[in-house]
Amino acid sequence: MQEQEWPRIAVVGAGAVGCYFGGLLARAGAPVTLIGRALHVEAINRAGLFLDGLHFQERIPVSTSTEIAAARDAEIVLLCVKTLDTEETAKTLAPQLAPDALLLSLQNGVDNVERIRKTAGIDAIPAVVYVAAAMTAPGCVKHTGRGDLIVGYLPTPTLSPRQRRGESGGEAKLLRLRDMFRRAGIPCVVSENIEAELWSKMIMNCAFNAISALARAKYVRIVRHPESRKVMTKAVEEAVAVARAAGVRFGDVDHVDAAVKLGEAMADATSSTAQDIARGKRTEIDSLNGFVVRRGAELSVPTPVNQTLHGLVKLLEETA
Repeated sequence: MQEQEWPRIAVVGAGAVGCYFGGLLARAGAPVTLIGRALHVEAINRAGLFLDGLHFQERIPVSTSTEIAAARDAEIVLLCVKTLDTEETAKTLAPQLAPDALLLSLQNGVDNVERIRKTAGIDAIPAVVYVAAAMTAPGCVKHTGRGDLIVGYLPTPTLSPRQRRGESGGEAKLLRLRDMFRRAGIPCVVSENIEAELWSKMIMNCAFNAISALARAKYVRIVRHPESRKVMTKAVEEAVAVARAAGVRFGDVDHVDAAVKLGEAMADATSSTAQDIARGKRTEIDSLNGFVVRRGAELSVPTPVNQTLHGLVKLLEETA
């Protein structure tokens, strides 16, 4: 049987997440263009993308560009920019998107799709990303844990997720994305309740990102140290309370236990917030613990631990 043809893929934001998933897709044979900063683009053009993975180390040839216009012919666009850049990138990207192109948000936080729709009129698809990866040098990404995706449709005020997937072949689009990633060896599932999945991921971010940055600690140290584990537990409990007050339906999930298991599973990981601080860059903390604090204030849910973590990271950000 003839193998199915790959879609043309553009990755907007050639950082650790974009290079990891874009690199695996390119390695599997997909036509991928990485769009990012000149520093990484020039390095990849010279020697290929170096992917230092858990099971292989390989230089992968892949097309690159510094121009957003390189996404013009893509059938699938992976948006991997920091949440700080969501609106600006969406506005710049909108005129370049083909009419039937799929935009998939591989970003932290829970409100990127809403912000993209409001700013640029693009109906993006949210993805929950679980991967420990870091850019160790220009054009070099090191993978230290997991590497799986969850996709789905967010509910709208008038449509349930099931109805939303039925619009314009929505179910088929999700399955197409799932199968594309799986073909490249990337575990991917379709969720009936992507809102809960997005919040669950953000709760994990609230558990680890700030503490990892402030203490310069890997995940396993955070969960094994009695005092930092208490702080992590409180941050998780506050975030869960805010989510439930916002109407998120989690079902029977123990998020504290999930955080401990994640810390053990991704033992050598350091958070993206810690990596940003180390490079003197702005972090995404406003979209993580900061978002929980703002949403908690709107819903009259106290969030003192998240507020403390957010404030300390903002101070560290300014110092760095």
